[in-house]
This record gives sequence, C-alpha cells and structure tokens, in this order.
Amino acid sequence: MSDAQQITLLVDGEETKVTTGTTGAELFFERRDVVVARVNGELKDLDQPLPEDATIEGVTIDSPDGLNVLRHSAAHVMAQAVQQLRPDAKLGIGPYITDGFYFDFDVEEPFTPEDLKTLEKMMQKIINQNQKFVRRVVTEDEAREAMKDEPYKLELLGKKNNAAEAGEGVNVEVGAGDITIYDNVDRKSGDSIWCDLCRGPHLPNTKLISNAFALTRSSAAYWLANQNNQQLQRIYGTAWPTKDALKAYQERIAEAERRDHRKLGAELDLFSFPDELGSGLPVFHPKGGIIRKAMEDYSRQRHVDAGYDFVYTPHITKGHLYEVSGHLDWYKEGMFPAMHIDAELNEDGTVRKPGQDYYLKPMNCPMHNLIFRSRGRSYRELPLRLFEFGSVYRYEKSGVVHGLTRVRGMTQDDAHIYCTREQMKDELTTTLNFVLGLLKDYGLDDFYLELSTKNPDKFVGDDATWDEATRTLAEVAEASGLELIPDPGGAAFYGPKISVQAKDALGRTWQMSTIQLDFNLPERFELEFQAADGTRQRPVMIHRALFGSVERFMGVLTEHYAGAFPAWLAPVQVVGIPVAEAFNDYMFDVVDQLKAAGIRAEVDISSDRFPKKIRTASKDKIPFVLIAGGDDAEAGAVSFRFRDGSQDNGVPVAEAVQRIVDAVRNRTS
Repeated sequence: MSDAQQITLLVDGEETKVTTGTTGAELFFERRDVVVARVNGELKDLDQPLPEDATIEGVTIDSPDGLNVLRHSAAHVMAQAVQQLRPDAKLGIGPYITDGFYFDFDVEEPFTPEDLKTLEKMMQKIINQNQKFVRRVVTEDEAREAMKDEPYKLELLGKKNNAAEAGEGVNVEVGAGDITIYDNVDRKSGDSIWCDLCRGPHLPNTKLISNAFALTRSSAAYWLANQNNQQLQRIYGTAWPTKDALKAYQERIAEAERRDHRKLGAELDLFSFPDELGSGLPVFHPKGGIIRKAMEDYSRQRHVDAGYDFVYTPHITKGHLYEVSGHLDWYKEGMFPAMHIDAELNEDGTVRKPGQDYYLKPMNCPMHNLIFRSRGRSYRELPLRLFEFGSVYRYEKSGVVHGLTRVRGMTQDDAHIYCTREQMKDELTTTLNFVLGLLKDYGLDDFYLELSTKNPDKFVGDDATWDEATRTLAEVAEASGLELIPDPGGAAFYGPKISVQAKDALGRTWQMSTIQLDFNLPERFELEFQAADGTRQRPVMIHRALFGSVERFMGVLTEHYAGAFPAWLAPVQVVGIPVAEAFNDYMFDVVDQLKAAGIRAEVDISSDRFPKKIRTASKDKIPFVLIAGGDDAEAGAVSFRFRDGSQDNGVPVAEAVQRIVDAVRNRTS
C-alpha cells in the first residue's frame, strides 16, 4: 500500500495512519459504545469519511454529547411513529433537551395517554428494524421538494441564515453550512422510509436506542414559542444508554414528584396559592410562617455579625427612578404596568396638573443608591453594606409561573455594598465566602460557580469597565477553588455576575446566591465619596442576593428536605404523645419545660388512638416525638422516637430537654 493511499490522524491523542476514505465507523469498529466522532472539534456521523490530519475523538453513548445524539435520534423515531399513527400530522421541531427530547406536531386532535402507549410500541418496532440514519446534503430547492408537504419545515428553510435567533430548537434543523436531510433507511431494501430536515448528527442506526426510552407526556406548545403562532401538540420523551439508566431516571422523577413543594406545602399546611389573589402570589400559613421567620431571623443575625446595616424601602416609586437606573430601557417587559396617578382635571376635563407614572419596584438597588446619596460620604465609611428583606414585583408570564420557585411577588434578601476600587476584590472574596457559609448552614453544600458576562446587545457602560469588572469577578471565583462555568451573555445590563449553583438532595442544580459587580449605576446616580486625598470619587457597587428570593429558597429547601426540615427550621419541633389520657398532665409538664427553653412543642391530646398519633407525627415530619407511659412517669423520663423510626427509651426529662435544645441550637438534626 503506497503512502498516497494513507492519511494521518490524531485519534484520541495518538497518531494513527489509515486508508484514505476511512470513516468513523471503520476507525472505531471495535468500540461499540462510540456513536459519533468529534472531528476537529465538531460532531460528525460515523459514516462520514475522515479528513487528513484531523484530530479525532470517539464520543461514547453515555457522554453528554453522546446522550444528546441518542435523544435526538429517538425524537426522529418518535416522529416517524407519529406520522404512521396519524398520517396527517405535520412536523414541527424535535430537539434534544436536558434528560430527553420533544417533537412538535400539527394534528387535529391532542394526543392522549393511550396514544403515547401506542407510539411507544410503534417506536420499539422501528428500533428493532435496525433502520439506518443516513445523511444527505441537498440544495435549498431539493430540500423544499423533499419537504413540500411539511409547511413548518418550509418556514424553517427561510430562517436558515438566522437560526440562532429564530427560536428554541431551530438550529438543530437548519443553520450555517450545508442543508441536510436525514433519512431513516430500511437496511434490507435500502429504501428511505421516513426523512426529516435536520443538521444532525445521529446514531448509526435505530438499534442503538434499544428499549431504554419512554414517552413521558404531551402538552400544547406554540410554534417557535410565539403565542401569536399556531398552537401545536408537543410530545416529550426520554432516552438512556441502558434500561437500568432509564429506570434510575424514572425513580428520580418519581421522587421529585413526591418532593414537589406545591404538594408538600398543601400536605404540611405551609403555604397556598389562592386564585383570588392571582397567579404567582403565594400566602404563607402559620406553619410556613414559622419556617420563613426562622430562615429570616438566622439570616438577619448573620448579617449583623458580618457588618451589614439594615434599611427599608417602599414598594412603589415614581417611574423616573427607573429611567435613571436604566430598568425602563432594559427591563420594562419584566415590570408591572405603570399606575398613572396624581393627575388633576378641570371641570371641563382639561388637565390642570399632570399626573405621574408609578411602578411596583422590580429591584431594590435604585432605592439603596438614594440612601447612599442622601448625604455626603467619606472613604472612612466604606465598605458600606446595606441590607434589606425587600418586597419586589416582576411581571412573569403566566406560563412560567411555578409554585414558590417562579413568582410575581417576592421578598429578596438584597444587599448592596459600596466600596473603593482598592477594596472591591477583598470585599468580593469576603462576600462569596459569606454566602457559601450561610448556604451550608441551611443544608446546601454541593456548589459550583457560574460567571455571567456581558450581553453585547443589552448593556450600559463602556467595554473597558466591563472588562475590568469581569476580570475581577473571574479572579475571585477561581480563587475559591470551586468549578467555574462560563455563561456568555448572561449578565444583567449593568454588570457581570457570579452565581452560586447549588445541588439539592436529588442532584438537581438550582441557582442560589448572585454577586454582581457594578461600575455603571454609581455613575448613573452620580454617587460619590470623599477620598483620603480630599478628591471626590465614585464608589464601586456590589449587588448581592443570598436566597435570591425567600419564596424561591423556601421552595428549594422544601424539596431538598422532602418536607422533613431540620429541627431548627421545623414549624413543630417536638410532639409529646401520652400513651394514655392518664399521662396527659405529665406530658404537658415536659412540653412546658421545652417551651421555656425556646422549643416549639405541643401535646397531642386528640381522640385518636396511640398508634394513629404516632403515624400522624410521622406524616407531619416532626423531628422529635416524646412518648410517656406509666414507667416513664414513675422514672421522670420519656422515650425518644425519631423520624427514621428508631427509639431511645427511658431518657430522663432534663436530659431529653437538653438534647433537643442542643440539636436545635447547633442545627445538627
């Protein structure tokens, strides 16, 4: 074999010579777990010839990119099955998403749960046929001919030069480069059974999907997520490398449903969402109020210890304040409409005194700037840390409002720190350590950081200032030792930010605390302090929220703990259960001692039988249950029953009280 018939590749870090025209499938023939190749950084189908001097990596089916390819391929199989079941169905978009995939269809009747079961069986039949996914490059005219009966695909072809902005999932269908169609090809006859406009890549064949997939639900969805467009029907599914992985995922989903804070909030009588108030406006019941107060009280004390000053600001303001801050330019769509008030009219209806627009505040920062600006400031006062549990209101669209985690009225634990440029790096470091430590106290301790940088289409200030702020935040984040993930374009309009991403008990990631560095609002509000040399200088402003919002944080904690809050947060920390009515007075005496020590305790003297009382305490997720019968009363003792069902008998009352007090005070259970 001559050298001219061979090419050199760098395969998984090793130099390799292969015959010209070698495909990824041939290169990775002995590695059945490789489903796609990364060629010079781009994912390619395995049946594509490899170019000379290319850097090649094998992408396995269980890797993030491999899972995306698996799920996108499963979406194609599902769409093929749908058009077999309903030949009149018109295809929308079918991208992969986190843990799964979806496909949109224009159909006359919505899909039913029975339809999904039928489609799963049809998909399994297609998968077992071992159809090949075959890529073909076409001209736009050829694509339009192939998709002539698919109006939504024809519309997508008109968006191929603007796919990134056209809507979610559009870029998996069309985009920069060649127009491609993927055929599902019968392995025996070589005929194309079904095809779709798609950029790919895909699995080599349907057999690799195996039986580790499931269709999860259907819903309505507007075409390209625009409510002015046609409403389509969307089917969601999930796919995994193995049946065991699918089962593990389904168990996680089932556990997440059991932990749903909306469900637990009703069961434990913590909070509710009355229709009379409107979407996204929760109310906290007495038990929920106890948890919230405990959260806020502990946070307040920690802020006092850390040198923060408490401030309070109103819920509404004249619109001019948000013109100065820039919110009316960049955030108006997230604000409630203006209230036009104070206008005075003459008897003939003409305006004697024009009114003004007032807005419910979406942010506290402009008002904190007014507090800073209310008098002259000296460098000796800096850093000045202003803190507020401030209620804000944001006009979230009804489709995204979700329990406590996405609301329209919320209370932010908001702080704004004003410091000199020389102080800002140390202050950022201190602030990051403070929020991480406080989150750990609430039971969240698995973190990584995200650095959100400038959105080039939505920012105020100059590039040099943004660059300095971004560089400083990156240095502070890297010094923490935590993993740092970039979030290009994710910053607020006034400055870059670090966000703390915390994992809960199910491994789900939630954005928690945010720290934003801002040189721009001090400029817009003309904030100044007198420096040591007598000059007037601008302070640097740091925006910082720990919980994000109290409501959202409580929703996260409810799911993290599955409603079994640690003793220091639990609304009822101890329930005393007398074995019989004769021991009621004895148990009331024990509970009185606990109450005197600051413990939230009560006695169950209901008419229920003793076993039912134990079950009720377990259902209510009470941290400690104290039981007393004849032997206990004679010995001046109680029996401890814990949430896991274990029991410690014959504990002297004084010791029992101290154990509970210590557990609450030290937040150890």
